[in-house]
Amino acid sequence: MLHRGRPFILIVASNQRGYGFFPLDASLFDCIFEDYREDYRRMKKLAAFAIFLGTLCVTLPAVAQTKAASHKAKRVAAAAEPESTNPLQPPKGYALAIVVFEDLQCPDCRRAAPLLEEAAKTYQIPLVIHDFPLPFHSWSYNAHLMAHYFDSRSKDFGHQFRLYIFDHQPEITPENLRGFADKFAADHKTTLPFVLDPQGAFAKQITDDRALGQRVGIEHTPTIYVVSSKKQGTPFVEVVDRGKLYELIDQMKRGE
Repeated sequence: MLHRGRPFILIVASNQRGYGFFPLDASLFDCIFEDYREDYRRMKKLAAFAIFLGTLCVTLPAVAQTKAASHKAKRVAAAAEPESTNPLQPPKGYALAIVVFEDLQCPDCRRAAPLLEEAAKTYQIPLVIHDFPLPFHSWSYNAHLMAHYFDSRSKDFGHQFRLYIFDHQPEITPENLRGFADKFAADHKTTLPFVLDPQGAFAKQITDDRALGQRVGIEHTPTIYVVSSKKQGTPFVEVVDRGKLYELIDQMKRGE
């Protein structure tokens, strides 16, 4: 406790007539309880730490709630944009599509890829892939550059290269990525140039995809959407539970 800016201790004593309160200055307390001086200092430090923990317990949930609300607001705002400016739309000529933001080094993206392939074939709708390499992954950005190079040769080449990288993902390192890419190129009777992106065009495509992902509030990979060309209602929905992907596609087809 503080009294006039100085700490003091209140000793409480009781007898049959009641209770008595005796203030004891901290300096006098130290003199009387010399053997417990260090314990007293430790207790003051522990008290300060307890106050810090209490503040943290109050603050962290509020910060998390604010961040979640901001993330949700971004998604709602993006989904509510007019058709002409809506960031996620099916390719021209299609009423529905699956859109995924992926990182080629992401293990969960690898797990999701076969399901997305199967769903796109089952419903005969496009699978639109956007690059979202995460900065802490050591080789994914270069793999995405290579994928864009193969895209420039053939969209099917690029798509097959992405699946090839997912298949070999556990084996790939920054040092042997080029070797895997060269083998893919040789198997498809083409070559991979030493300089992949001399004009920076592929890097720009990755940057544009990242910007799009940030615009719609992407925070993890894979982030999957079912998108429609409808003008009213919600034009796209995020697939939070991949087990319900087919159900969401059916709902979007019905216009729900």
